[in-house]
Amino acid sequence: MQTSLPLNFEKRAPQKIALNDAAVFYYPHFIDAAESKLCFNRLRDETSWRQDSLNFGGKTVLIPRLQAWYGDKDAAYAYSGLALSPNPWTPILLELKILVEKAADTHFNSVLLNYYRDGKDSVAWHSDDEKELGVNPVIASLSLGITRRFELRHRKRDVPKSVFELENGSLLLMGPGIQENWHHQVPKQPGLIGERINLTFRKIYS
Repeated sequence: MQTSLPLNFEKRAPQKIALNDAAVFYYPHFIDAAESKLCFNRLRDETSWRQDSLNFGGKTVLIPRLQAWYGDKDAAYAYSGLALSPNPWTPILLELKILVEKAADTHFNSVLLNYYRDGKDSVAWHSDDEKELGVNPVIASLSLGITRRFELRHRKRDVPKSVFELENGSLLLMGPGIQENWHHQVPKQPGLIGERINLTFRKIYS
């Protein structure tokens, strides 16, 4: 039986990301390297991963990553025509949820996990603005594993694209304005070797 992880969080000021029309904050070392490795290994081995497909113009295309949806029993979620029913919380996900909630000062009832197996896996431009997330949702994005590029572009204004790196053990808090005013993506990085698991904690309104 798996024991609890020695996870700790001390309330400290995050870095504020300078973005027009959005509140975004970044903890570069939210979880230390040793704890991050333990979390990554357990999530990789214990998560019920699946590779879903989407329909584009009548053509079925596999999503270029593995994913899983966990949460409270009534936290169903849908995006791009894909309906996700929550798996029940696992011990490690509950531990991480509590830790992230302390930093975000927000309650979450669900989490989407994405497993990027190498640089060929990615997520395309999108906003997490589905009606189930409510108005101006707060989403907390925890990264474990290899550093991956994260890009944002404004949906309404001609301003420069923002590009930065999400490091191992880092936490990105996406607050009011980000989903309404910006798209984001994790682009393909050909030749990049290494795995990454990303967890985006959310509040679903049923």
